[in-house]
Amino acid sequence: MKNLLTRRTIRQYSERQVSAELLNRLMTEASRTQTMGNLQLYSVIVTRDAEMKQRLAPAHFNQPMVTQAPVVLTICADFHRTTRWCEERQATPGYNNLLSFQNAAIDALLYTQTLCNLMDEEGLGYCYLGTTIYQPQQIIDILQLPRLVMPIATLTVGWPAEEPPLSDRLPVESFVHSETYRDYTPQDIDTYYNYKEHLEENRHFCEINQKETLAQIFTDIRYTKRDNEAMSAGLIETLKRQGFM
Repeated sequence: MKNLLTRRTIRQYSERQVSAELLNRLMTEASRTQTMGNLQLYSVIVTRDAEMKQRLAPAHFNQPMVTQAPVVLTICADFHRTTRWCEERQATPGYNNLLSFQNAAIDALLYTQTLCNLMDEEGLGYCYLGTTIYQPQQIIDILQLPRLVMPIATLTVGWPAEEPPLSDRLPVESFVHSETYRDYTPQDIDTYYNYKEHLEENRHFCEINQKETLAQIFTDIRYTKRDNEAMSAGLIETLKRQGFM
């Protein structure tokens, strides 16, 4: 039994399988989470087949846990199902637009987080893959997603075979604002990021990458302007093909 204060990202899994009964129960319980208009604007693609995981892996930069985890879940923003319901009930849907994508994406992420919390309570391990929206067209093609369905999040799921250290978090005063947003002074930035910047592993990252600050690791290596702009262009093009723009 775990809670959020001890939540860890798990990338290594035992050979023990995740039963369909357990997974279906958790996914059913997660459906009680908040949803826009009570429409449940999400779908989940469950991948267990080894060949399918191999096909998905390149879309996630071939991270090993994609093929090693017993289960891969792709959570999608889905206005296709609701649109089909409207069409079958003599109603005229108007959900092929950016606002509808935003609503469905929020629904999908709310569902994802609730499912993660439930898996924590059950003792399952998982890793949230932010790579899902980097190369979405690959995932769309592999999973045969129709128009108005867009992959939003991916979870690799299994029983943990590791207990990694807890990752650091900023203090609550760094992100909670009273009444209105209060901008950050240089002193605030020093205070809030001091712990993160002085962690031994982060200092080591700077050394081996010959960077003066941890922030440069993010701007120059991990999430560069060039990559962000290229993937943004790809995301917009994919949203157009999927009918949301």
